[in-house]
Amino acid sequence: MLGHKRWSHESVKEARAPEAVPELRERIRVMATGQSQEAVEHVPYEVVGELIDVTEGQQALSMLRTTSDMEDRFGYVEPQYLYAQANSLAKVVMGTTVCSAEVGNIKYKNPVGAGTNLVAKAEIVRRRGNKFFIWVIIRDKIKEVFRAKFIMESVENRV
Repeated sequence: MLGHKRWSHESVKEARAPEAVPELRERIRVMATGQSQEAVEHVPYEVVGELIDVTEGQQALSMLRTTSDMEDRFGYVEPQYLYAQANSLAKVVMGTTVCSAEVGNIKYKNPVGAGTNLVAKAEIVRRRGNKFFIWVIIRDKIKEVFRAKFIMESVENRV
């Protein structure tokens, strides 16, 4: 709502109230406590973690609960799980059924242990034709633990 017109945050809250659409913080809290039974429908890809919110062509949120079987021998979650969460969320935010990652620049910023709820946010920052420039940031509470910048291409018309 905020992207297309000049809406204040208060106007958005008022517009959501009659439809009983919960606020984003409330939706994240429900997902983090494991009380949610709903899933986001019509997603063409398997998402690593739980999909919280998607605005196709703009941004998406997911949450991953880390477990002890994801840890390496030093007690930290293996980086491939964070990459998988970031990559799968980047594909979802594109909204295409077939795509490929052309470039991926990743930074593993802080180690993560088991039992952590990681929230990832993917955002399309630029689009040139079939190429999407997507940033994904994964956080543990407020601390950034992983960051990825992808250039992905929609290849639907080639297949």
